[in-house]
Amino acid sequence: MMTCKHVTRLLSEARDRPLILSERMGLGIHLFMCSGCRHCGDQMDLLRAACRHAGGGEGEKTHLTL
Repeated sequence: MMTCKHVTRLLSEARDRPLILSERMGLGIHLFMCSGCRHCGDQMDLLRAACRHAGGGEGEKTHLTL
């Protein structure tokens, strides 16, 4: 079982690179059970969107796929 610390790191990395299958599976299982980490991922998405909007561009698409 992944720790919340490990999951938040993977949530951040998933926005920069594609995760390997084992990372995606572990992340998906943890997020299914942990509302705190789900909210953390939602906040990362919100911050990324706000930064894109403030910068005036769309930027890159996220690599996060579960």
